[in-house]
Amino acid sequence: MNPSRRCSAFLSQLCVSSSLGGPTARRPLHPAAVSAPGGTRCCHPGGEGGGGGGVKGTCPQLMPNGTPVTGAAPVFPKSSSSSRLFGTLAQPDPDPGENPDQERVESDQLLRECEEALQRRPARPHRDLVSPSGTEPCHHKLHPPIRIMQWNILAQALGEGKDGFTRCPPDALNWQERKYLILEEILTYRPDILCLQEVDHYHDTFQPIMASLGYRGSFMAKPWSPCLDVERNNGPDGCALFYRRSRFSPQATAHLRLSATTLPTNQVAVVQTLRCRGTGRRLCVAVTHLKARSGWERLRSAQGADLLRSLRSITSQSAGGESEPAGGGGTVPLVVCGDFNAEPSEEVYRRFSSSALGLNSAYKLLSADGQTEPAYTTWTIRPSGESCSTLDYIWYSRDALSVQRLLDIPTEEQIGPDRLPSYHYPSDHLSLLCDLSFKEEPHRLM
Repeated sequence: MNPSRRCSAFLSQLCVSSSLGGPTARRPLHPAAVSAPGGTRCCHPGGEGGGGGGVKGTCPQLMPNGTPVTGAAPVFPKSSSSSRLFGTLAQPDPDPGENPDQERVESDQLLRECEEALQRRPARPHRDLVSPSGTEPCHHKLHPPIRIMQWNILAQALGEGKDGFTRCPPDALNWQERKYLILEEILTYRPDILCLQEVDHYHDTFQPIMASLGYRGSFMAKPWSPCLDVERNNGPDGCALFYRRSRFSPQATAHLRLSATTLPTNQVAVVQTLRCRGTGRRLCVAVTHLKARSGWERLRSAQGADLLRSLRSITSQSAGGESEPAGGGGTVPLVVCGDFNAEPSEEVYRRFSSSALGLNSAYKLLSADGQTEPAYTTWTIRPSGESCSTLDYIWYSRDALSVQRLLDIPTEEQIGPDRLPSYHYPSDHLSLLCDLSFKEEPHRLM
């Protein structure tokens, strides 16, 4: 079956018959991608203005040829709405690395289908890609920056059954529509690497759809998930990491259960070491979700310390004696994405910013001084009151990687008086997006 038709059939099956009780204003359809100089494609619909004192630019996307990567995922119960098609969709294309243009065609088609399914929902807040002040331009013309998206997508069972968003209409959280908003956000920006938390529809939705678009994924569920307390849940939630197979080949994968003073906890991390097919450079990417709620600051700090120890070991072993640019002690360059459930004032944040791994928080670069995190990455109203916090981060090896562009943070007006989630945004957390480039290795500059 043609891959595009498989995707179309799957989305049609996912849609099922459902009606919206929310706003009736239609959202305008926009092109899936906009032409950019040099025949490349822009991953963002575009628009005027930009935040953070930066400037906008085109976002070329090049996916070098490579061999396909296959791997079996553990089998979990699947929802009845997709079970008939799951077996077919889970199979990767025969040679995804040899036809990167097909990935773009399939993404375009799926994005249009999402937009059509969401015609009665208001448009998502417009966000610009901005370049931080003082950004050094990428010199690899043939190898564009690596686009990384970080997002806590809000587990469906928690959104409907436990989180208590008092100003969010119940039908705005209906999975039959909300999943299209999530997919639309991902497809609009087309990340090369996608890091997600609170994923409770991995095996019946995200894994088959992302596989059909040329990604390979890895998932680790929490040992005990609060989703399981919700009636008619879809299994446990956890962390998922996807990477584009045409751009990266896998080197190693680690699933970590985070510990605190040697005692295992309920929080997890997925760590993927990759080799970039175009440059031959290696990159280690981790996704995690630390313990939530106030009163657990010491536990979060201990979990962060445990994760940093594991990452130092993994990146050192991954170097394997090969020449790699410094990412902290000569290790493979590292990116850590996650919902840390911690404000910048917490100890776990200080642990990461002062780590021997040499990490910096990408979103600080949107501030005027380059040292201040955004005012918020989540903004909710619950029975306990209104909460506006910065909890989500993209950390990167500052000596080995440079930030080219960031997706700016929506304004309070764009978010709206009822905050998140809402009819126009599917999660209580904003997605973060960062374009990263490898810095030149000293021996290549001679």
